[in-house]
Amino acid sequence: MGVEALKKTENGTEHLVVISYDAFSEDNWEAASRLPNLAELINNGAYTTKLKSVYPTLTYVAHTTMVTGVNADKHGVLHNNPLQPFIPEEDQNWFWFRRDVKVPTIYDAAGKSGMKTAAILWPVTGKAAIKYNIPEIKAVRKENQALKVLKNGSPLFTLGMEMRFGKYRKGTQQPYLDDFTSRCASDTIRRRKPGLLMLHFIELDDAKHRFGTDSPEVGQAIMHMDRRIGEIMAAVREAGILKDTTFIVLGDHGQINTVYLVRLNKLFKEEGLIEDKGGSFEWRAYLQSAGGSAYLHIRQGDADAEKKALAVLEKCKEDDRYGIERLYSGADLRKQRIHPSVRYMLEAKAGYCFDDELEGPVIEAPDDHGQKRANHGYHPDKPDYRCALIVSGERIEKGPIPGEVDMTDIAPTMARILRLPFDHTDGRPLEEIFRN
Repeated sequence: MGVEALKKTENGTEHLVVISYDAFSEDNWEAASRLPNLAELINNGAYTTKLKSVYPTLTYVAHTTMVTGVNADKHGVLHNNPLQPFIPEEDQNWFWFRRDVKVPTIYDAAGKSGMKTAAILWPVTGKAAIKYNIPEIKAVRKENQALKVLKNGSPLFTLGMEMRFGKYRKGTQQPYLDDFTSRCASDTIRRRKPGLLMLHFIELDDAKHRFGTDSPEVGQAIMHMDRRIGEIMAAVREAGILKDTTFIVLGDHGQINTVYLVRLNKLFKEEGLIEDKGGSFEWRAYLQSAGGSAYLHIRQGDADAEKKALAVLEKCKEDDRYGIERLYSGADLRKQRIHPSVRYMLEAKAGYCFDDELEGPVIEAPDDHGQKRANHGYHPDKPDYRCALIVSGERIEKGPIPGEVDMTDIAPTMARILRLPFDHTDGRPLEEIFRN
């Protein structure tokens, strides 16, 4: 390594805490930045509300990009869920495992360098080579939750966290799940002092989905989150590593209030592209929802199904009731860095989202009580839909980060902070945020 390269790495730190604040977006900035703990990180670091997420803006796609620095066309996690037609969402498998990621990750690079690594409920880390790992993974179809986590994470570490803090958790209910995560992370900092710690908080995302983006529940989630950030900062101080720790707090996507739920697979069924074979369904064309977008899947070699499905979608696109903003294909789709297995993709208008189900009306309007809900999965260039990002520490310049920052820039910036070699990314290290 030359003299200039040494100069560029000498202002890194020995410890990095990465806090994924799920659904933390520019519309939350004013409320969140006034709270004491996030405000302290902002005042001591660089920040932006214009972090551009991935497409589709789904949690597992974004988190995989965060740790690889590449888009889904390279890392392979193209959705939260592999394609599983007609299986209810609560019974579907997700991209839970490290093997689903087809490229190197920042935690692999950290581990190979001899650094202690830790992850608490970070997506797509089942069976990952992370020393202290409680992966985000869920039991489905009569599986045992505790056994599944133990099998795919770090057994002794997981058991220890469960013995200390399991009493605070109530399944996946909030705020209890995120409080469990915070306690586990704080204890890990005090006792283990990992070089790289990644953790994932979900309450804000859950509140937006259930109650809408501007609900009182969202305000409560933001307040809870600031308390958790304070707990983690306190643990870093108590561990005696504050001066040599950098914090990254970032959102993975925004959310948009949705009014209409659109079930286009019902139209495919009417066209004979989905058939009921005595209680089980077979498909020639199928739309896999990603909330504000959807992938069109066609049976391999079925040119007739492709023609019919596209005719249905083009007709719907001309009718405002269905909320289709755009149908991507060919070169336009490749420009969005969508996985090459996807040949067609729908983008919904704001206020609409897609649903896989065959039950219910094709277009579902709001219920009689006017219950708000929100969703994501839309194109990251939707208005007021960018993510928030804070990078804070003694070696970070204070103030706003100029220009646009891409989600692919996160992993190379993490590598830059930890002085790790990490090449072949689509993004770049944010050199402008480091003190000279």
